[in-house]
Amino acid sequence: MNGPIAFLRTQLDELPCEETMQEYQAWWETTGRALSETVDRAGTPWLRMYNRQGERIDEIVMPAGYREMLLQGYRHGIVWRPLEEGDWHASFALGYLTAYYDPGLYCPHTVSLSTAVPLAKYGDALLKERYLPPLLKRDETVWQGATWMTEIGGGSDLGANVRTLALPDGDRYRLRGEKYFCSNLGAELAVVAARPQGAPDGIRGLALFLVPRWREDGTLNYLTRRIKDKIGTRSVPTGEVEFTDSEAYPIGNPEMGVYLILEVLNISRVANSIGSVALLQRAIDEAESFACHRIAFGKPLIEQPLIRRQVEAWRRRLEDAFTLAWASVNLLAEVWAQTPPYSPRYHLFRLMTHLAKYWTAEQAVQGAKWCMEVHGGLGVLAEFPVERLLREAMILPIWEGSSHRQMLDALEVMQKRGAHRLLLERVQPFVNPLELDEWEKRIESYLQLPPEEQEARIEELIPPLAEWAGANLPL
Repeated sequence: MNGPIAFLRTQLDELPCEETMQEYQAWWETTGRALSETVDRAGTPWLRMYNRQGERIDEIVMPAGYREMLLQGYRHGIVWRPLEEGDWHASFALGYLTAYYDPGLYCPHTVSLSTAVPLAKYGDALLKERYLPPLLKRDETVWQGATWMTEIGGGSDLGANVRTLALPDGDRYRLRGEKYFCSNLGAELAVVAARPQGAPDGIRGLALFLVPRWREDGTLNYLTRRIKDKIGTRSVPTGEVEFTDSEAYPIGNPEMGVYLILEVLNISRVANSIGSVALLQRAIDEAESFACHRIAFGKPLIEQPLIRRQVEAWRRRLEDAFTLAWASVNLLAEVWAQTPPYSPRYHLFRLMTHLAKYWTAEQAVQGAKWCMEVHGGLGVLAEFPVERLLREAMILPIWEGSSHRQMLDALEVMQKRGAHRLLLERVQPFVNPLELDEWEKRIESYLQLPPEEQEARIEELIPPLAEWAGANLPL
């Protein structure tokens, strides 16, 4: 198989942190692959709720070797490089490599980054002094982060479904409520969406809080109810937590909470796009490798005209998907430090992030399905890696906002901010003027439709726009 670094070399003028990338890939090939398979085969981790003294500890028990696998990404710099060196590209290149071998493992690294960034950007001096350094460590003492927004009513409509209440208590708050999908259980810190007491209803009444795993007196700050039994991404434990007067610290101005929450989500959406493309490459590599050795009708599958044509088509689609995802990385690196009110470039970043998150995840699912078909009956057997790719891929369109949410949010930033105009300007030097004019007219005509019709027909606009952007944007 070609491997992630070989592909990245074909797409980027310069490979970020090249020596580190080579070292990291070598570790995966010699050690990480086997650990990843062990963790996946072990299934859902289990929750040790009490120690031998009967004290509540809520320990997440993972298979042997998991911690070693997890620490590699932190050591190599997925979290510390953006904040200490300003190198977002290195972080996402390392994330690409991680997700190629284990898409679920990239989640802890991602949500740790999405915890550290708002803390560094909006936290007060004392909060940063106390909690930021452990998140940026490079050894086994590193702390992990988590981003918990979703409650039982759902994740897309945060304004209606977030009922966790934040009660003032001196220089902090006390949280009361629960979160239903909490990935990276066991993290030392979490950023949590909650509604301060007396805040208005709706999404503009929400604020962002930093919630430590342990209270100042050393006891658990919240309780873990259970761990979810998921179809895939078993290398990140997900479950439910309950806040009972949990100590929490506001990040930034609570009145600006909705913007901070969306900033957190958009970092994770960029990472989701990178992970989706990495999984897609892995699926294509697995299919091509199998096709080179499988003999049917007297010759290898790869020499059969239809299979050969499909492999070539998927390779082109992989390049387009990477371009779309990496364009969102480039924009994030440019605008991440901005605060409200945001610039037009920031709103272009929002549009690109929604397009990339939506389209790359859908391609990952379809690519994994095609890979399974190439393998035939072998593709559905649990003893081979292909069925796992499909299980992992099915989660990517749902993480950090479903495909429906991404399409609707892309539409919103086009309607209210005209972000599509900057996208068209960016593509303009690389496409036929007539084609560009057709897209401009198509979008403007669509935006003149009644709102309900726009939403109902959104699949006529967003999927082809995302595909077209990926095929024509420069890196």
